[in-house]
Amino acid sequence: MTEQQRGPLGVLLVEDDPGDVMIAQEALKASQLTSKLTVVPDGVEALKYLRREDGYESATRPDLILLDLNLPRKTGHEVLAEVKADPELRKIPIVVLTTSGAAEDVVRSYDLHANVFVTKPVDFDHFTSVIKQIDDFFLTVAQLPPSN
Repeated sequence: MTEQQRGPLGVLLVEDDPGDVMIAQEALKASQLTSKLTVVPDGVEALKYLRREDGYESATRPDLILLDLNLPRKTGHEVLAEVKADPELRKIPIVVLTTSGAAEDVVRSYDLHANVFVTKPVDFDHFTSVIKQIDDFFLTVAQLPPSN
């Protein structure tokens, strides 16, 4: 299905670092692709958003989740475990996008059924490029399950 047939890619970014949020927003804005980015600052808010609870009742189910591991209130691994255990949410692809490159974080993320693990580049231009590549892949190459 092409971008025109599906409409814009709905991306939920779970990220507490304002600088990384800004880079993701700028990367998506600068790309030629159409994505709708929603940002929540921690794991608790991510789960409320995904479950459409506590102020998020009208939230749109995202097509893709970009998930940091180092989050306040509830870690990325905890969010990943809860999302993949929920029959209503488990089909949403999750890209773990984190500063950690530790083997144990990679293994644990895949054990919890992350779809992709990406270490955030520290260089602005490289980070922007990575965000654009992820967006491009999920918008134009990957076939995603229908939104509900």
